[in-house]
Amino acid sequence: MKNIFLLPFITILLLLGCGKRNEHAKHTEPAIQYTCPMHPQIIRDAPGNCPICGMTLVKKESTTDTKAIMLSESQIKLANITTTLTRLESIGKNTLLTGKLVVNEEQTEVISSRVQGRMEKLHLKEVGQRVLKGQPLYELYSEQLLTLQQEYLLALRQSEELQADRYKSFLAAAEKKLLLYGMSQEQIRQLALRKKSDSRITFLSPVTGILARIDATEGQYVIEGSSLFRIEKLNRVWVEAELYAGESDLVKEGDLIQVIVNGFENKSVSGKVIFKSPEYRQGTQILTLRAVIENPTGTFLPGTEATVVLSHSSKEAIAIPIDAIIRDANGSHVWVLGKDGAFSPRTVETGIENVDKVEIISGLAVKENVVITGGYLLYGELVLKRGGVL
Repeated sequence: MKNIFLLPFITILLLLGCGKRNEHAKHTEPAIQYTCPMHPQIIRDAPGNCPICGMTLVKKESTTDTKAIMLSESQIKLANITTTLTRLESIGKNTLLTGKLVVNEEQTEVISSRVQGRMEKLHLKEVGQRVLKGQPLYELYSEQLLTLQQEYLLALRQSEELQADRYKSFLAAAEKKLLLYGMSQEQIRQLALRKKSDSRITFLSPVTGILARIDATEGQYVIEGSSLFRIEKLNRVWVEAELYAGESDLVKEGDLIQVIVNGFENKSVSGKVIFKSPEYRQGTQILTLRAVIENPTGTFLPGTEATVVLSHSSKEAIAIPIDAIIRDANGSHVWVLGKDGAFSPRTVETGIENVDKVEIISGLAVKENVVITGGYLLYGELVLKRGGVL
């Protein structure tokens, strides 16, 4: 009889227990929550905007990695965070040489007088001025040129009046003389139109460059062949560096090298070795290395210090830009973008380093998405927002 009376109480207890177990099961199911990437203390159960900064809330990832950081697309763009897939590539050791940019002597133009005469006017009087091709350089009075102009006008008049082939040949010969003595085709055309000789002839620059030297003065009498100007073209410049005995085998003529010009450290330029002295400088164990680099915009000026980079001992390895490495007291680290969109720090072991790349011995695999710019901003976010350390 007692057991009959106890049955209802046992049934009620079992039902209550099941209810509590179901309630406990509901509470243990992970609920989707939303948080602000900029203010992780803001957590909501539904999507919306952050009450502090107004950013769109993103899903809060349930991850055991407490150092992972989630950022919105706008934050990634604002912080200039970029990534690249790791891959095997060639990386080698670098030897750095101190060098200097010098004028390319092969492109130096010396302007000399083609006729005898008196220097009436110098259009350029200051060394260092930029000279354009076709720009007036100087005006010269020359009796020889005056006579040649008159011969040309006579041949022109005879050719026009007599219409004979031999007079046309005389005209062509007279025109060729004027060209050989420094007059331009346009000046000869103007002479034919005016039909009047000019006692002062303006001579034009045959090249574009920098005026390096002026050897004439106004009022000076010059003879044929006298040096008047020296113009240096800067579309190609030389870089010269010194090689010690133990470095002479690292490079040869025809090799491509990297040159870092002072003031333009963010981007190296390629140069081609055109000369390596066949003997040591007297009293030393030093060789001279010379390479040519392109300078189409005239950005690089002679006299600027530069660093010549010789690469050697190359091998295949995972290599990333050297700026992607974050170093602290705990070692070297990189940030990796996971498939869930979170950025996570990772400890790596580095090997060979050169001016722009570093070898990764361990810690990264091929085709992982590693952060190459903005890593220190992620590190600051981790420290300031979450108090973490790498």
